[in-house]
Amino acid sequence: MSFSHSNQPPNRVLLLTGASRGIGHATVKRFGAAGWRVITCSRQPFPEECPWAMGPEDHIQVDLADPDDTDKAIEEVRARLPLGELHALVNNAAISPKGPGGARLGTMDSALDMWRGVFQVNFFAPIMLARGLVEELKAGQGAVVNVTSIAGLRVHPFAGAAYATSKAALAALTREMAADFGPLGVRVNSIAPGEIDTSILSPGTEKIVEEQIPMKRLGTPDEVAKIVYMLCTEWSSYVNGAEIMINGGQHV
Repeated sequence: MSFSHSNQPPNRVLLLTGASRGIGHATVKRFGAAGWRVITCSRQPFPEECPWAMGPEDHIQVDLADPDDTDKAIEEVRARLPLGELHALVNNAAISPKGPGGARLGTMDSALDMWRGVFQVNFFAPIMLARGLVEELKAGQGAVVNVTSIAGLRVHPFAGAAYATSKAALAALTREMAADFGPLGVRVNSIAPGEIDTSILSPGTEKIVEEQIPMKRLGTPDEVAKIVYMLCTEWSSYVNGAEIMINGGQHV
């Protein structure tokens, strides 16, 4: 599949959360190469060493764990859209707390406050952003992509219970959003990455690769970013309410 952007309208705008590393960073590069303007959101200020030229001007520092700060970010995004159009929203930001020494936190040893914090970032922030910017998405006939996880489909040896259940909830939310946003001309889909070669991989992942993944390798962030790009363009113009597995066959 060619990802040529020659027939994409100009001045396309993407809002991406969790842009500072891994899949988010690869997504910035993929959309930027296709001529999109990318507005990024993350907890960190824009890193000076990042080669993304428009980054400092189009970066919003926001704590998605704070609903009030998220509301402020929505207003800031709206102020940065002079035409009032948003063409893609990618909800990539997520947190996955660990126990001492990086231990997995199950249902018995996850504090209630931690569950609330995880769900605020991983579940509530995506719907807050989409609802808060629904008029801009409607004006741009845009697309929403929610990043779920293989951990939302089955118990994972490293991903904690709060993270996994938040991703399962986000997959269900994607279907609900697809039904509600579809009549407005806004498509909503999700991707569920498996073991992707990023900095958040846990020790022992190589055993999963060898025993569970038919392709016998990790995925790359760009392999995920390409599917995100497809879901935000005319390549997927009749795809709505889907969850695409990107895991090398780990689920088979």
